[in-house]
Amino acid sequence: MNDFSDKIRNWYRQNQRDLPWRNTSNPFKIWLSEIILQQTRVDQGLQYYTKFIRRFNHVKELAEASEDEVLTMWQGLGYYSRGRNLRKAAIQVMEEFNGEFPKDSKELKKLKGIGDYSAAAIASFSNNEKIAVVDGNVYRVLARIFGIDTPIDTSLGKKKFNELANLLISSRFPAEHNQAIMEFGALNCTPKKPLCTTCIFNSSCEALNNNLVQQLPVKRRKNPKKIRYFHFHLILKNQKILLEKRSENGIWANMYQLPLLEFDQPSPSRFKLLHETKHILSHQDLFCSFYLVRDQFTSNGIWVSLSDLNKYALPVVINNFLTQYLNKH
Repeated sequence: MNDFSDKIRNWYRQNQRDLPWRNTSNPFKIWLSEIILQQTRVDQGLQYYTKFIRRFNHVKELAEASEDEVLTMWQGLGYYSRGRNLRKAAIQVMEEFNGEFPKDSKELKKLKGIGDYSAAAIASFSNNEKIAVVDGNVYRVLARIFGIDTPIDTSLGKKKFNELANLLISSRFPAEHNQAIMEFGALNCTPKKPLCTTCIFNSSCEALNNNLVQQLPVKRRKNPKKIRYFHFHLILKNQKILLEKRSENGIWANMYQLPLLEFDQPSPSRFKLLHETKHILSHQDLFCSFYLVRDQFTSNGIWVSLSDLNKYALPVVINNFLTQYLNKH
């Protein structure tokens, strides 16, 4: 345990990926990267990070942007509450911190959308604060190497892993240590095909030595997913399309959609079916059907010019359908 940090930091220096948010100590840019990369692959997140940095050079510009603009830029990333919280946190920085993005983990947790993990990451990478970053990669690395079978999604598990992570962290190089263990989990100690034969810890890894690599880390059984059936209705008139704005609650809050009827089981429709698809979210599966409507349909929506459609934040499943349909017609 004593040489854990030295070993993993040496590995990191030889194997780290060159990523733009690693070449800065600017807390605003690091914050953007951390929020974008939650539940997102690095290759996809990199595209969004680049787009946001080009548009928002300072937290003030993000605070002044409209929610519609931020959600439109976020389109395709999913978990849209992250995009909404991004803007709310930027407003907080301007109003409560005089436009200076905080670097202290305790201050960072006051911002909307920033929890223990994000606060630790931003404080560590921007200010070299000695605080362990514990994400999915870190849970996996520690569970396997030290043979911990306490479920990671329990209070006891979170406490246990957090204490161990903070015990292992380097006092002199906390930022590099955190980057190293996260990168090790992302590149070497991966979920399905870890590189155990060449792993720097293979002689001491409890999971490898006890044939438990695929069993660790442990999670509690998840609740069954909710199933929902969405009927979206495409209504076009004079180069305009009818859109509705969703409520402030639930999935896709405050985003725009085609007029919708929702059912709790498969249901027929009198309209012409154009497309069907299954859209998978973390806690629910959506069975989406798209229909062409040529006669009267009751809706409280707004008519939007097709040329202005890209100014409206649409869920990716709707945006993909419209892109394909409108390109063909």
